[in-house]
Amino acid sequence: MSEAPKDAVADGDKRTGTLNQADLARIMDVKVEVTVELGRRRLSIADVLQLAPNSVLEFFKRADEPLDIRVGGRLVARGEAVVMADRYGVRVTEVVGPLEHKEATDTGDAP
Repeated sequence: MSEAPKDAVADGDKRTGTLNQADLARIMDVKVEVTVELGRRRLSIADVLQLAPNSVLEFFKRADEPLDIRVGGRLVARGEAVVMADRYGVRVTEVVGPLEHKEATDTGDAP
């Protein structure tokens, strides 16, 4: 069996993991989960069991800080909450670069 020339890879560049336009076109309609994170907080089991209607959970994120927008658990953007008629939305204010993807951690808010 003969090998294809190293500079001609039909299905993208397998050496670098990049995708060509045909590869991208195949996945463009794949649905992914988008999550907007208001904040995180760790609670003891005892505190969780104390939750009841009208309980308020305070988060350590300030009200003027942007919300994290995650795709598949990975930080991809930040934004601000908006209300559209009777629904919530998020206005994207910043798209996170590849370097920030790696630096973003899922450690949550302060204890």
